[in-house]
Amino acid sequence: MANWAEQLQRELAGRGLAIASIPGKGRGLVASRTFFPGEVIISQEPYTSTSNKILVGSSCDHCFASSNLRKCSVCRVTWYCSSDCQKAEWKLHQLECRAMAALTEDRKKMLTPTIRLMVRLVLKRKLQYEKVIPSSCIDNYYLVDALESHISEVDENQLVLYAQMANLVDLILPSVELDLKEIAHTFSKFACNAHTICDSELRPLGTGLYPVISIINHSCVPNAVLTFDGRTAYVRALQPIGKDEEVSISYIETAAVTKKRQNDLKQYFFTCTCPRCVKGSEEDALLESYRCKNQACDGFLLPESGEKAYTCQKCSISRDEEEVKKMTREIVLLSDKASSLLSSGNTTEAGSIYKTIEQLEQKLYHAFSITLLHTRETLLKIYMELQDWQTALTYCRSTIPVYERVYPPFHPMIGLQFYTCGKLEWLLEYTEDALKSLTRAADILRITHGTKSQFMKQLFGKLEEARAEVSFRLSTGCGHDEQFSSGTAGQL
Repeated sequence: MANWAEQLQRELAGRGLAIASIPGKGRGLVASRTFFPGEVIISQEPYTSTSNKILVGSSCDHCFASSNLRKCSVCRVTWYCSSDCQKAEWKLHQLECRAMAALTEDRKKMLTPTIRLMVRLVLKRKLQYEKVIPSSCIDNYYLVDALESHISEVDENQLVLYAQMANLVDLILPSVELDLKEIAHTFSKFACNAHTICDSELRPLGTGLYPVISIINHSCVPNAVLTFDGRTAYVRALQPIGKDEEVSISYIETAAVTKKRQNDLKQYFFTCTCPRCVKGSEEDALLESYRCKNQACDGFLLPESGEKAYTCQKCSISRDEEEVKKMTREIVLLSDKASSLLSSGNTTEAGSIYKTIEQLEQKLYHAFSITLLHTRETLLKIYMELQDWQTALTYCRSTIPVYERVYPPFHPMIGLQFYTCGKLEWLLEYTEDALKSLTRAADILRITHGTKSQFMKQLFGKLEEARAEVSFRLSTGCGHDEQFSSGTAGQL
């Protein structure tokens, strides 16, 4: 074990990194040289991974591609997009296939992503121990063994569930001798160390365990970002990271108030003490506050001590508490109805009600309200689905100022939102606006995603197309973009 740890430190030293003990955090990854924005700090393949949707074949089990998928004809559980991916996984899948094929259909339905992640981990460990497949200083079970499980802090109900899950793994792998207590502990490690594998647009594809990247600690104001290309994880610097500075990423969605973020972090068994969490109250007041009754004022309301009213911190105009409660109740009732309609597929009707909700929330909440932001995100999705590009663009544009408020300057969510804006503007033939949005998207996403992925090549292609169109218009003396109504252009 010590030998592997020493080899890992040497490997990391060659990459300008070191594992260090961080006060109040345990292990952490520290830079031993300067990293610049967009530079890859570390990349890693998963020790084990699985897709989110096992039986329906949503993505390749090796590379996570979503096209040309074919199911294994023997086990009928695993999917591959090509013979190359199948060959790359064959030594592992040979054992997995045998085990899966022996399961009844009812047992196969019990194969959750977490169970399958464990099955694949156990089989990979077996193959590495037997030297059937190679191991390395950044790809070995010792690194998994060194991960923190926080098992002593897990509640009793969860411990019982881990024990039941360990027994199920034992039933799936009868030919492998298992330590059920160790398996239960490893399930606990999954809960606080596994990462959600996402595509380039941050849509979840599966789960992977990246033991070296798991050493990186969390911050709500991180200096690095974790993204994926296929199942390969990349950690890139968002800002200059100096020598001896700790590398941090975000484990959670950070567009939230402190209380919500701290609650989301409970599964990792620590309390975040980043500058944003320590500062807390002022930002939280803005993100969850009500707006001033004076439409010309951009202040937010604070509860008035001893009074049933809220007072604007900027202009001191008060708003009656009962008025606020009445509007809140109306929004809740409408939200329940809209959500039900959306779930049942009545997208158009749901969109109309969400529009009403958004209008009410504009009167009630501050412009930077997270509640209002989420409503606009929902409306964007609805009108994208309905292919009402003009309305979708309106809501897409309305989210960006809030994104820029709650996220660091170079954050993938901001870049992706500008990219969506740019594609909609291009589709609606607002060419100059599209060029501006696509440029902003490229400036951010080249930092967070690099420049070599197919996703980024497509973005750069759209950007060059927009530049060429704007240059052509300028050279021919064409006027500014005309405003087209929805449905006049092609599909997104």
